[in-house]
Amino acid sequence: MLMHKTNTFAAMMGIILLSACGGKKTDSAALTPPPVSVSIEPVETTDAAFFDEYPATVNALDMVELRPQVSGYVSGVHFADGARVRKGQLLYTIDTQLYEANYDQAVANLKVQEANLGKAQKDANRYHELAKNDAVAKQLVDNADAALEAAQRQVDASKANIRSVQTNVRYTKIFAPFDGTIGISLVKKGTAVTAGQTIMNTVSTDRQLAVDFNVDQKEIFKFSKMLQQKTSASDSTFTLAFNGEKYPYNGKIALLDRAVDAQTGTIKTRLIFPNPQNILRAGMTGTVRVLTKSNAAVVIPYKAISEQLGEFFVYVPGDSSKATQRRVELGTTIGKKVIVKKGLTSGEKIIVEGIQNLREGSVYTTEAPAPAAPAKK
Repeated sequence: MLMHKTNTFAAMMGIILLSACGGKKTDSAALTPPPVSVSIEPVETTDAAFFDEYPATVNALDMVELRPQVSGYVSGVHFADGARVRKGQLLYTIDTQLYEANYDQAVANLKVQEANLGKAQKDANRYHELAKNDAVAKQLVDNADAALEAAQRQVDASKANIRSVQTNVRYTKIFAPFDGTIGISLVKKGTAVTAGQTIMNTVSTDRQLAVDFNVDQKEIFKFSKMLQQKTSASDSTFTLAFNGEKYPYNGKIALLDRAVDAQTGTIKTRLIFPNPQNILRAGMTGTVRVLTKSNAAVVIPYKAISEQLGEFFVYVPGDSSKATQRRVELGTTIGKKVIVKKGLTSGEKIIVEGIQNLREGSVYTTEAPAPAAPAKK
């Protein structure tokens, strides 16, 4: 009886162990994900024309702050705010009474000094005549010559003072330094201004304006070649847009800055745009569009791209039907496709459909998934 119970217990333990081993196999199989159904397409190349876009700022080619060179009260404002002015046009006058009085005084002082010079000249001539007959001491002759020289210096100083005062009189009138647009006046008639300090207004050129934008140092060679090429007014390589609306005139490249900014790794580039309708204003911000033509550009469907932390990736078929992730550098989007600047070459293949279910090393299949079995009633 004891042996029978022992055999029965052993049989039961064997059944339990077999059941446990069978359960582990079932769980392991359940944890292995099925292959991801994907579609694979070859990488294409095509001749493409597209626009690279850069944020830009409109600046005046020449801009001057008007500051008085003499102090006083504004006695006249001779323009309309925001008007177009011509070079040499009278803009402001400063009260001239003080400076004209100083000029009159300087002229009177010159006449006095000229009279003193005449007297000193006569004295010197007289002493020199007496000296010829040894009728006067040599020291008196020397004194007369010194007085004559001093009188001449006084006359020269008076003339210099007149020129200085005349300059101050001229500075009471402020003229436009060049053709351009003047801003809203910061001073009115009767305002006291201080020489070299008070900003009265600003004048800037307006028929042509600069458009400045920054390009990566990797593009210096590209833009340097554009700078060397001769362009016509109809060349549409450089265009300008504001809120998606294109500016009606094309620009031309004028210069690259002296050096690359060490902090940003970019270099300032300047375009010149005509402004016959006075649409552009200094300080405006817009978008520069640079036409780029590329032969045999690598293009792929945009839906094949995945983004992670600001970087872009595609999945390429690997060995043993496992997907491999590869980082790519994107260019301009063309319709539903995008140009790949770096990371793929012509002839390679990429996974296009099903990337949302892929991970690095995921097993894939190009076969369509089997239809699900109908539910039992």
